[in-house]
Amino acid sequence: MKWQGFILPAGLVLTAEACARIFGISSDSLAAPSQILKAAWMLLADGSLFVMTGQTLLSAVAGLLLGGCAGLVLAVVLGLSPTLTRLLRYPIEALRPIPSIAVLPIFLMVYGFGYRMEIAIIAFACFWPNLIIGQAAVSGIEPRLLEVSRVLGLGFVGRVTKIVLPAALPRLFLAFRLAAAISLIVSVTVEIAMNPQGLGYELMAAQNSLRPEVMFAILLYIGLLGWGLNALLLFAQQRLFGAAGTAQVPR
Repeated sequence: MKWQGFILPAGLVLTAEACARIFGISSDSLAAPSQILKAAWMLLADGSLFVMTGQTLLSAVAGLLLGGCAGLVLAVVLGLSPTLTRLLRYPIEALRPIPSIAVLPIFLMVYGFGYRMEIAIIAFACFWPNLIIGQAAVSGIEPRLLEVSRVLGLGFVGRVTKIVLPAALPRLFLAFRLAAAISLIVSVTVEIAMNPQGLGYELMAAQNSLRPEVMFAILLYIGLLGWGLNALLLFAQQRLFGAAGTAQVPR
């Protein structure tokens, strides 16, 4: 049953609370679950948590749309053009392993602090999963479907809209869902490292001010936020594509 998955987390929370009450907590890096819950309630009550969430999600969604759409467009082009794939193979393989946080100094010099810098880094991170998975999805389309499109005299746009997208859309959405998780991770990471706004910045501010209950409250909230976004996209994927919505990442 689904509720059985909550037994272990609930047991750990109760154990932590019991230990805190029995032995007491005087550390500047730990907090009892009840203190964390109280801190979360205070953040919700004064509205600051919603402001932080809006700042983080604004950057995450903007970067996801920018980088994800660019990656999917290039994926379709490369998937339909073996020649172009061979030409861009080594540049892509050289740039793809670069960690997104490693380009932070470059984008910081170009854009300075603020949303533009954060969005640019998120877009860079989201570009690659959409490109790699999307290209594999397009390349895996039944060749006879493409031959039929040529016989019918469809141009590039007609081939993409009538053949490629309907056939590859479930896996393209899968790539987009993977990039959505990456966008939230990178957004919080950039805010922790450099950008003074959003959930990541407040997480570091709580740590620097020795407020572990606030720090853990924000940390757990970020986890719940990521879980909720993934669950929403997974629900949309299954509703839109049915059995095809459970397609696995191409190998």
